Amino acid sequence: MDFDIRGKRALVCGASKGLGRGCAEALAGEGVHVTIVARHAQVLEATAQAIRQANADVTVQTVACDITTAAGRTLALAACPAPDILVTNAGGPPMGNFRDWSRDDWIAALDANMLTPIELIKATVDGMMARGFGRIVNITSSAVKAPIDILGLSNGARSGLTGFVAGLARTTVARNVTINNLLPGPFDTDRLASTMIAAAKVGATSLDAVRAARMASNPARRFGTPAEFGAFCAFICSAQAGYLTGQNILLDGGAYPGTF
Repeated sequence: MDFDIRGKRALVCGASKGLGRGCAEALAGEGVHVTIVARHAQVLEATAQAIRQANADVTVQTVACDITTAAGRTLALAACPAPDILVTNAGGPPMGNFRDWSRDDWIAALDANMLTPIELIKATVDGMMARGFGRIVNITSSAVKAPIDILGLSNGARSGLTGFVAGLARTTVARNVTINNLLPGPFDTDRLASTMIAAAKVGATSLDAVRAARMASNPARRFGTPAEFGAFCAFICSAQAGYLTGQNILLDGGAYPGTF
Protein backbone atom coordinates (compact mmCIF):
# COMPACT_ATOMS: atom_id res chain seq x y z
CA MET A 1 0.00 0.00 0.00
CA ASP A 2 1.24 3.48 -0.89
CA PHE A 3 0.61 5.64 2.18
CA ASP A 4 0.54 8.76 -0.04
CA ILE A 5 2.77 10.81 2.26
CA ARG A 6 5.85 10.98 0.06
CA GLY A 7 7.39 14.43 0.23
CA LYS A 8 5.73 15.30 3.55
CA ARG A 9 7.83 16.61 6.44
CA ALA A 10 7.99 14.98 9.86
CA LEU A 11 9.38 16.06 13.22
CA VAL A 12 10.20 12.95 15.24
CA CYS A 13 11.26 13.26 18.87
CA GLY A 14 13.38 10.82 20.83
CA ALA A 15 14.47 9.39 17.50
CA SER A 16 18.10 8.37 17.97
CA LYS A 17 17.14 4.86 19.09
CA GLY A 18 14.26 2.66 20.19
CA LEU A 19 10.68 3.38 19.24
CA GLY A 20 11.35 6.91 18.03
CA ARG A 21 14.01 5.65 15.66
CA GLY A 22 11.64 2.96 14.44
CA CYS A 23 9.09 5.64 13.59
CA ALA A 24 11.64 7.84 11.82
CA GLU A 25 12.92 4.91 9.75
CA ALA A 26 9.42 3.84 8.74
CA LEU A 27 8.39 7.36 7.75
CA ALA A 28 11.57 7.86 5.74
CA GLY A 29 10.83 4.55 4.04
CA GLU A 30 7.57 6.10 2.86
CA GLY A 31 9.44 9.04 1.35
CA VAL A 32 8.91 11.47 4.22
CA HIS A 33 11.62 14.04 4.95
CA VAL A 34 12.44 13.68 8.63
CA THR A 35 13.88 15.95 11.28
CA ILE A 36 15.00 13.73 14.13
CA VAL A 37 15.54 14.99 17.65
CA ALA A 38 17.40 13.52 20.61
CA ARG A 39 19.79 14.66 23.32
CA HIS A 40 22.99 12.88 22.30
CA ALA A 41 24.48 14.28 19.11
CA GLN A 42 26.79 11.38 18.27
CA VAL A 43 24.14 8.69 18.51
CA LEU A 44 21.64 10.92 16.70
CA GLU A 45 23.97 11.54 13.78
CA ALA A 46 24.74 7.83 13.45
CA THR A 47 21.01 7.16 13.21
CA ALA A 48 20.62 9.93 10.63
CA GLN A 49 23.40 8.44 8.52
CA ALA A 50 21.75 5.02 8.58
CA ILE A 51 18.43 6.51 7.49
CA ARG A 52 20.09 8.50 4.70
CA GLN A 53 21.87 5.43 3.40
CA ALA A 54 18.62 3.47 3.31
CA ASN A 55 16.59 6.29 1.76
CA ALA A 56 18.60 8.33 -0.73
CA ASP A 57 15.61 10.39 -1.83
CA VAL A 58 14.73 11.89 1.57
CA THR A 59 16.27 14.69 3.60
CA VAL A 60 17.27 13.85 7.16
CA GLN A 61 17.99 16.68 9.58
CA THR A 62 19.24 16.29 13.14
CA VAL A 63 18.65 18.48 16.17
CA ALA A 64 20.58 17.54 19.28
CA CYS A 65 18.64 19.01 22.18
CA ASP A 66 16.47 18.23 25.17
CA ILE A 67 12.95 18.45 23.74
CA THR A 68 11.50 18.70 27.26
CA THR A 69 12.92 22.22 27.61
CA ALA A 70 11.69 25.42 26.00
CA ALA A 71 15.13 25.98 24.47
CA GLY A 72 15.12 22.49 22.99
CA ARG A 73 11.68 22.93 21.46
CA THR A 74 12.76 26.25 19.96
CA LEU A 75 15.71 24.55 18.24
CA ALA A 76 13.60 21.68 16.95
CA LEU A 77 10.87 23.93 15.59
CA ALA A 78 13.43 26.23 13.97
CA ALA A 79 14.74 23.23 12.02
CA CYS A 80 11.25 22.00 11.12
CA PRO A 81 8.81 24.90 11.59
CA ALA A 82 5.91 23.49 9.58
CA PRO A 83 5.80 19.70 9.91
CA ASP A 84 3.01 17.70 8.31
CA ILE A 85 3.68 14.91 10.79
CA LEU A 86 4.61 15.23 14.45
CA VAL A 87 5.71 12.28 16.56
CA THR A 88 6.12 13.21 20.21
CA ASN A 89 8.25 11.00 22.40
CA ALA A 90 10.23 11.49 25.59
CA GLY A 91 11.79 9.09 28.03
CA GLY A 92 9.62 8.01 30.92
CA PRO A 93 10.20 9.29 34.45
CA PRO A 94 11.89 7.09 37.05
CA MET A 95 10.20 4.19 38.75
CA GLY A 96 9.58 4.16 42.47
CA ASN A 97 7.18 4.67 45.35
CA PHE A 98 5.00 7.76 45.28
CA ARG A 99 5.83 8.41 48.94
CA ASP A 100 9.38 9.19 47.90
CA TRP A 101 8.54 11.69 45.16
CA SER A 102 8.70 15.41 45.70
CA ARG A 103 6.73 18.13 43.98
CA ASP A 104 9.76 18.69 41.75
CA ASP A 105 9.63 15.05 40.66
CA TRP A 106 6.01 15.46 39.64
CA ILE A 107 6.65 18.71 37.78
CA ALA A 108 9.53 17.10 35.87
CA ALA A 109 7.28 14.20 34.85
CA LEU A 110 4.53 16.54 33.74
CA ASP A 111 6.99 18.68 31.79
CA ALA A 112 8.41 15.69 29.93
CA ASN A 113 5.37 13.51 29.31
CA MET A 114 2.42 15.88 29.25
CA LEU A 115 3.37 19.52 28.76
CA THR A 116 6.10 18.99 26.15
CA PRO A 117 3.77 17.16 23.73
CA ILE A 118 1.11 19.81 24.32
CA GLU A 119 3.57 22.62 23.56
CA LEU A 120 4.68 20.89 20.36
CA ILE A 121 1.08 20.35 19.30
CA LYS A 122 0.29 23.98 20.08
CA ALA A 123 3.17 25.13 17.88
CA THR A 124 2.24 22.99 14.87
CA VAL A 125 -1.44 22.06 14.77
CA ASP A 126 -2.82 25.33 13.39
CA GLY A 127 -0.40 25.22 10.47
CA MET A 128 -1.46 21.66 9.74
CA MET A 129 -5.11 22.69 9.76
CA ALA A 130 -4.43 25.61 7.44
CA ARG A 131 -2.68 23.29 4.96
CA GLY A 132 -5.41 20.66 5.20
CA PHE A 133 -3.22 17.78 6.33
CA GLY A 134 -1.67 16.76 9.62
CA ARG A 135 -0.86 13.65 11.60
CA ILE A 136 0.14 13.85 15.25
CA VAL A 137 1.18 10.69 17.07
CA ASN A 138 2.07 10.69 20.75
CA ILE A 139 4.11 7.76 21.99
CA THR A 140 2.82 7.18 25.51
CA SER A 141 2.67 3.86 27.40
CA SER A 142 0.53 0.81 28.00
CA ALA A 143 0.46 2.05 31.61
CA VAL A 144 -2.20 4.54 30.50
CA LYS A 145 -4.51 1.58 29.89
CA ALA A 146 -3.27 -0.67 32.68
CA PRO A 147 -1.43 1.39 35.33
CA ILE A 148 1.72 -0.03 36.88
CA ASP A 149 2.15 0.81 40.54
CA ILE A 150 5.87 1.62 40.40
CA LEU A 151 5.33 3.90 37.38
CA GLY A 152 3.09 6.39 39.17
CA LEU A 153 4.82 9.43 37.68
CA SER A 154 4.32 8.06 34.18
CA ASN A 155 0.76 6.91 34.90
CA GLY A 156 -0.24 10.39 36.01
CA ALA A 157 1.57 12.52 33.43
CA ARG A 158 0.69 10.39 30.42
CA SER A 159 -2.95 10.07 31.49
CA GLY A 160 -3.10 13.86 31.62
CA LEU A 161 -1.90 14.03 28.02
CA THR A 162 -4.43 11.38 27.04
CA GLY A 163 -7.29 13.45 28.43
CA PHE A 164 -6.08 16.58 26.67
CA VAL A 165 -5.78 14.81 23.32
CA ALA A 166 -9.27 13.30 23.64
CA GLY A 167 -10.79 16.76 23.55
CA LEU A 168 -8.52 18.39 20.98
CA ALA A 169 -8.60 15.58 18.43
CA ARG A 170 -12.32 16.10 17.83
CA THR A 171 -11.76 19.74 16.89
CA THR A 172 -9.07 19.20 14.24
CA VAL A 173 -10.19 16.15 12.28
CA ALA A 174 -12.57 18.11 10.05
CA ARG A 175 -9.46 19.81 8.63
CA ASN A 176 -7.78 16.44 8.03
CA VAL A 177 -5.57 16.69 11.10
CA THR A 178 -5.65 13.61 13.30
CA ILE A 179 -4.19 13.15 16.77
CA ASN A 180 -3.70 9.68 18.21
CA ASN A 181 -1.72 8.01 20.97
CA LEU A 182 0.32 4.83 20.59
CA LEU A 183 0.60 2.86 23.83
CA PRO A 184 3.57 0.49 23.69
CA GLY A 185 3.76 -2.54 25.90
CA PRO A 186 7.03 -4.50 26.17
CA PHE A 187 9.26 -3.56 23.24
CA ASP A 188 12.91 -4.53 22.97
CA THR A 189 14.37 -1.14 23.88
CA ASP A 190 16.84 0.32 26.35
CA ARG A 191 13.94 1.36 28.58
CA LEU A 192 12.74 -2.24 28.89
CA ALA A 193 16.29 -3.44 29.48
CA SER A 194 16.73 -1.00 32.36
CA THR A 195 13.55 -2.17 34.06
CA MET A 196 14.60 -5.81 33.72
CA ILE A 197 18.06 -5.06 35.13
CA ALA A 198 16.39 -3.42 38.13
CA ALA A 199 14.06 -6.40 38.55
CA ALA A 200 16.97 -8.81 38.41
CA LYS A 201 18.78 -6.92 41.18
CA VAL A 202 15.70 -6.79 43.39
CA GLY A 203 14.99 -10.47 42.87
CA ALA A 204 18.63 -11.53 43.15
CA THR A 205 18.35 -13.42 39.89
CA SER A 206 19.93 -13.24 36.45
CA LEU A 207 18.93 -10.84 33.71
CA ASP A 208 18.45 -13.78 31.35
CA ALA A 209 15.97 -15.34 33.76
CA VAL A 210 14.01 -12.11 34.10
CA ARG A 211 13.98 -11.65 30.33
CA ALA A 212 12.79 -15.19 29.68
CA ALA A 213 10.05 -14.93 32.31
CA ARG A 214 8.88 -11.59 30.93
CA MET A 215 8.63 -13.00 27.42
CA ALA A 216 6.83 -16.11 28.62
CA SER A 217 4.24 -14.00 30.42
CA ASN A 218 3.24 -12.23 27.19
CA PRO A 219 0.70 -13.96 24.94
CA ALA A 220 2.97 -13.28 21.96
CA ARG A 221 5.84 -15.00 23.80
CA ARG A 222 8.20 -12.27 22.68
CA PHE A 223 8.89 -8.56 22.84
CA GLY A 224 7.88 -6.16 20.12
CA THR A 225 10.46 -4.62 17.81
CA PRO A 226 10.99 -0.93 17.08
CA ALA A 227 10.57 -1.70 13.37
CA GLU A 228 7.04 -3.06 13.75
CA PHE A 229 6.12 -0.19 16.06
CA GLY A 230 7.42 2.26 13.46
CA ALA A 231 5.46 0.56 10.69
CA PHE A 232 2.25 0.99 12.67
CA CYS A 233 3.10 4.64 13.34
CA ALA A 234 3.67 5.20 9.62
CA PHE A 235 0.22 3.81 8.82
CA ILE A 236 -1.42 6.14 11.35
CA CYS A 237 0.36 8.98 9.56
CA SER A 238 -0.88 7.84 6.14
CA ALA A 239 -3.45 9.55 3.95
CA GLN A 240 -5.65 6.49 4.43
CA ALA A 241 -5.83 7.00 8.23
CA GLY A 242 -7.68 10.29 8.08
CA TYR A 243 -10.78 8.87 9.79
CA LEU A 244 -8.84 7.69 12.85
CA THR A 245 -8.49 10.28 15.58
CA GLY A 246 -8.53 10.65 19.35
CA GLN A 247 -7.67 6.99 19.83
CA ASN A 248 -5.38 5.19 22.28
CA ILE A 249 -3.96 2.24 20.42
CA LEU A 250 -2.38 -0.47 22.54
CA LEU A 251 0.52 -2.39 21.00
CA ASP A 252 1.46 -5.00 23.60
CA GLY A 253 1.31 -8.50 22.11
CA GLY A 254 -2.02 -9.12 23.83
CA ALA A 255 -0.76 -8.47 27.37
CA TYR A 256 -3.73 -6.33 28.36
CA PRO A 257 -6.41 -8.84 29.45
CA GLY A 258 -9.52 -6.72 29.10
CA THR A 259 -12.16 -6.60 26.39
CA PHE A 260 -12.31 -2.82 26.23
